[in-house]
Amino acid sequence: YGMVGFQNHLRYGEQARVLRLIPGLENAEFLQFGQIHRNTFINSPKILEATLATRRNPHLFFAGQITGVEGYIESTATGWLAGINAVRALHNETLLLPPASSALGALCRYVSGVETGNFQPVNITFGLLEPLPDELRKKYRDKRQRHMIQVDRALKDWDDFVAS
Repeated sequence: YGMVGFQNHLRYGEQARVLRLIPGLENAEFLQFGQIHRNTFINSPKILEATLATRRNPHLFFAGQITGVEGYIESTATGWLAGINAVRALHNETLLLPPASSALGALCRYVSGVETGNFQPVNITFGLLEPLPDELRKKYRDKRQRHMIQVDRALKDWDDFVAS
């Protein structure tokens, strides 16, 4: 059997000890242990615009894990946007920036503008989306309801973005 996604900071001996605590694995032979998973990423807030173009060269774009987004969907989405914007840049067209209420727009704004001394990669979360106005947050105390309002707003804003 093989185990996927077992990245950790434990030394090999400690991994063997912990895994042997699992019933049935007391005498297991391990062919390979988990290792630290390191992501290589640029300091996007200093380097990138929200359009994924570099601040110094508007014809150079980055996308995917190297920008500080985590996840297959997030990486694919930034690649889609960077590709479209690269073509638009070649044709001297205005670069696209999805709405801040959308997952892609929120991610692009995060990687290009997060104000922290320790920029770290991130998956999309509701916390990255544009916050709801105070009156809606107070009206809807249930997190699921607030999230549904954020989703509905994002879909409407995305439709408007695509139509423009």
